[in-house]
Amino acid sequence: MSTQKFLIIGQGDIGLPVTNKLAQNGLNVTGLARGERHQYAVSDKAAFMQADAVTLKAEQLQDFTHIAIIVTPDEYSTSGYHNSYLAINQHLTQFSDKLTQLERVIFISSTGVYGQNNGEWIDEYTAPMTPEREASKVILQAEQALQQGFGDKAIVIRPSGIYGPDRLMRLRKVKEPKKEPVAAAHWSNRIMDCDLVNIITNVLICDAPKPIYLATDYMPVTTFELTAWLSKQVGELPPEIDHKKTAVTGKRLHSNIPLAWLDYPDWQDGYADILRHQQSDDSSI
Repeated sequence: MSTQKFLIIGQGDIGLPVTNKLAQNGLNVTGLARGERHQYAVSDKAAFMQADAVTLKAEQLQDFTHIAIIVTPDEYSTSGYHNSYLAINQHLTQFSDKLTQLERVIFISSTGVYGQNNGEWIDEYTAPMTPEREASKVILQAEQALQQGFGDKAIVIRPSGIYGPDRLMRLRKVKEPKKEPVAAAHWSNRIMDCDLVNIITNVLICDAPKPIYLATDYMPVTTFELTAWLSKQVGELPPEIDHKKTAVTGKRLHSNIPLAWLDYPDWQDGYADILRHQQSDDSSI
């Protein structure tokens, strides 16, 4: 068996910790980004490649056994998604015959590829995909390009809404003096950022990965319930219900992530931990 060599394309908020986690575990990993190494807090134990993924040549990728594509668009527009997700995946598939060492290529996609919006339950077998947003259609095309190019070597991870200590949009909203009314029955789903890092790392190194992972926790929740719970935790008044929005909307994702991979199996665990750390930080100032 060839020595495993990992390439992590993208050194952002998720890609960088994946690179560093693999490096800390003693694995042979290279982080790839467009900027110079000093712009990223890459572990000394990891190698680094400065390149734009759409200009990579087969020779540069030849030795890698595992590749993960963890990128975000430069701008959140349809063309931005075309120029990142889709362009990179289409570019890499040109080399599928030449990358003889490659065992696994992982793409971090989005649960936005599911167009369902009436509170339906979604699982890894839900088909067909009918995304509504143009950007989500491009992400689905990027998935399909990789699957067509690499066959069963291609693994797709679809995260739900990512939150974490530095991703606190919901918490900021509950502290706003004038809260907007919230729909009573809009379903939402989330995953803690560090758990997404855990998931990607495990999918890279596990023996027999599934073709599709729904990277989400075990507890879908309505936006109203989440907002009311957070309001109570921080001593704010709960939101009012928006009585104009009576329809059940959103979707409920059925996680297929092994429980052992998650530090925060539901959003209450995650937000409670974030709030605990915030309080201890405040008290130490």
